[in-house]
Order: sequence, then C-alpha cells, then structure tokens
Amino acid sequence: MDLFYLLVLLLSCRIQVVRGLMKLSPGTLTVLRGDEARFTCSTSDTQWTVMLWLLNGTAVLTISKEFGVLPSINPNVTAETSLVSRGDSWVFVLKSTERHNQGPVTCDLQGIDRTTASLFVQETGSVKVFGDNKVAFQGQSVLFECQAAGWYPPPTLQWQVNDKKVNQGEYNISSEEPGKSLFTVTSNLSVTAVKSSHVACQASVSALATPLRSSLRLTVVTEVVQEGDDCTVPVAVMASFCALLLLLLLCVSTVLWLRQRRQAKPSPREAIRFDQSVSGRSSVAEATGGKVNVGYSGEGPTDAVINELIVETRRQEDVVGFHKVPDVVYTSSRSPHSEDPPQVCLSEENVKSVRRITTV
Repeated sequence: MDLFYLLVLLLSCRIQVVRGLMKLSPGTLTVLRGDEARFTCSTSDTQWTVMLWLLNGTAVLTISKEFGVLPSINPNVTAETSLVSRGDSWVFVLKSTERHNQGPVTCDLQGIDRTTASLFVQETGSVKVFGDNKVAFQGQSVLFECQAAGWYPPPTLQWQVNDKKVNQGEYNISSEEPGKSLFTVTSNLSVTAVKSSHVACQASVSALATPLRSSLRLTVVTEVVQEGDDCTVPVAVMASFCALLLLLLLCVSTVLWLRQRRQAKPSPREAIRFDQSVSGRSSVAEATGGKVNVGYSGEGPTDAVINELIVETRRQEDVVGFHKVPDVVYTSSRSPHSEDPPQVCLSEENVKSVRRITTV
C-alpha cells in the first residue's frame, strides 16, 4: 500500500515538471472580427517531436520538430518560429478571425502534454443619434435618442455633453437581439437647454481601441423680446430720424423762401431811383393840372442835370447810411407861356410819404 502511494506521488511530480516546461500565451485573447489572432506555444522539453494545434477541438495545423510546418487544408492558419521565448517556441497565426472561430485554442505536444487558451471574437456595428441638430429655448427639455445596431456582444453606451460623461442614472438603456446573435442597443437622454452644447453618444466593446461616436449640436436661444418694451428702441430710433428729417426740410424751405424773396424785391438803390422818378412825374403832373402842353419846351433843367442830382443823392446815401433823402420836384407857378425856367427844389415835406427803403 505504501508503495502505491509513492508511485502516485512520483507521477504527480513528473506531471508538474512537464507542465512547467510548457507554456501557451496569451491565456485569453479578444479580437474584432476580421483581425488577426496570434498564440505562442513554447517548451523547454527537447524530447518533443510533433506539435498539434486545435481550434474548437478540431486539429487545424501540425508542426514537426524536424520538418517544420506541415501543409494544412485550412489556408487561414499558419505558424512561424518565435525568437523571443527560450527553447522551442512556435507562434500559431489565425489570419482573419470569424465568429465561429471563437472558443478554445489548444497546443498539444504529442506524448508529452497539452495546454489551452481562450479566443473571443467581437463584432462592431454602427452608432447613430437620430434627428438633426436641434434648437431650443433656454430652460426647455430636449430629448435625444441613440441606437447602436449590429454589435456582438451588446456594446456599452455612454452619453457625453461637451465631452463630459453623463451619469448613467440620467438615461435608460435597452438591448435586443433581432437575429444572427447581433445586438441592438438603444438609449434616450433628456437634456435641459442651458447653453449651446455638443451632445454625443458613443458605443464600444472591449476589443475596440476607440469607441464609435455620433453627435448632434444643441443650440440654445434666449427670448429677448419681452412684452411691454419690445418697440421702445425702434420707436425711439424712428422718432429721432423723423425729427432730423423735418429739421432738414425746414432748413431747405427757409433757404428757398429767403432766396425767392431776395429775387422778388428790388435793391435799395433801384427803389430810391424808382421813387424819385415817380415823385418827379407826380410833381409835374400836379403843377400842370394833369394837362400836357404839346408845344411847351422848357429851358429848365435837362435830364442830364436830373441824373446828376440822382447820382449825388446816391453818394450821400452811401455816406450817411440812408438818412432822409430829399425828393426832386419840379415847381412852376407861372403860366404855360412864361419864359422863366422852371425851378428845381428839394422838398423836405414829402420825405416821409415817398421814401421807401428796404434793408435785407
């Protein structure tokens, strides 16, 4: 009986030693569908002759210590020697992984020992936030819906607002498996419009280095037009503009009116000349009783004399600044046949009644 226990103990120690001489790494590998999967099997036991690789329990590749990699019916697998590990080491390569490749990967040293690792194959789908960019008033609640479709396993969904993660308790997540073992995950998030932001939804699995992301722009506006004072500024601006326009029109009208008045009224010199001429004719008419003597030819002052008097009067006007100007009248107390020349006199009595001087 004691001999039996001793044999069992020796066999167990031998198995532990052999296992210590064989290693398969990594123990667990997760890749995305289509990526390459690599496992390294190494041993320090130099007595091995054949290394057999099994995928999900099925032999897919054989390596001979003497001849190397033997031809395989599966073109998607191959092997290459490893220069990193000590002793005999081979790298099993699965070129393009598929969902059915997921499972145990075994390295079997024929007649010595075997060890197994695990392969997991994941799939990525799409992620999308439904709708277009949104516009909302400040304080309004806005609902966003995100869907991640065609994933395996179910992806992890995460909402972000301006690149800050939203607490998972603020949104819901639902998952379904419509077919082909691919999952669709949906989530809804309600955002209170405080300021303009970028709202993003991202989905990921463990084998995905960078999560897939979809985002929308939320533009927040404030209602600046308030009841009661919405027209104050426009009315004030319009009133100022109207006042300025009226002032401009008034100035233009005044200038036009003054110009028209200046053109319509005679100058002071013309007025004096006209008054003197009228006064002279009226004095003669009074002296003759309004009758014209055709045969009369006076030897009194001629027109040249009268003009000289007018010029002299105008000179005095320029000097004294339009003081009283005597009128020139013809007076004759003789009969029409008198030989005495008519007298020229300056009448001071008619100054107030005939003087018309306008100063502009």
